[in-house]
Amino acid sequence: MKYLSILLVSCVLFSCGNERILQLPEIKNASLTEIHDVSHAYLFYDETKKDSIELNRKNLISTTNWLVNVDKRLTLSQAIPKITFLQDKKRNAKMHKNENAKNYFTCNDTSIQNLGFIEFTDVNYITDIDNYKSNNKPIDDNSRFVMIHFFNNGLFRITEIYENQQTMDNTLEIESHYNSDLFSDYRKHKNQIHLSFDKMMSFQKYISLKHSLDAYLNEMSVISYDELIY
Repeated sequence: MKYLSILLVSCVLFSCGNERILQLPEIKNASLTEIHDVSHAYLFYDETKKDSIELNRKNLISTTNWLVNVDKRLTLSQAIPKITFLQDKKRNAKMHKNENAKNYFTCNDTSIQNLGFIEFTDVNYITDIDNYKSNNKPIDDNSRFVMIHFFNNGLFRITEIYENQQTMDNTLEIESHYNSDLFSDYRKHKNQIHLSFDKMMSFQKYISLKHSLDAYLNEMSVISYDELIY
């Protein structure tokens, strides 16, 4: 018999007398704080294993919304293959399929001392960068293509491509420049935004960056579902 408990800061799974603790990534002011009809998957950080990761998906039901609990200490190189595996399992299900069921990352929302959720149902994680083909051009004459590269050393680079193929690069520090002021211009013009992340980045940093970007942008910017993990 298995007993499951979700805490504010971590998930604790009791199975056959063994306790496993999973540290959830932290965010503030989540737009989603309540999800119904759910089942859970867990990506544990395990220092005793060679790849430091263990996936528990025994309680997943294909017709429900999936809450994927990822330990914030894992790197993207560790977590993304397991996340992609779960996505493929749900997308390729031939029986008992629910087209309305979504996938969410579970987070600790420190602003309310409760759980918050970030949807990733349609995200495609691209790890084969060399063979990735992207439409690197603006949506139309009045828009621009924007690629944001996040590095693990605290820097990020913004590359803008305009209709006349003029390119502008800007490399900045995340901590000092990644804020609403930087993205104020993107709230005024149409943009097609693509994201790429350093594979050695922690899952905590990845979630923080994604959550912040969603808060800074508005309907003028379309964020691609393709995310590059390099």
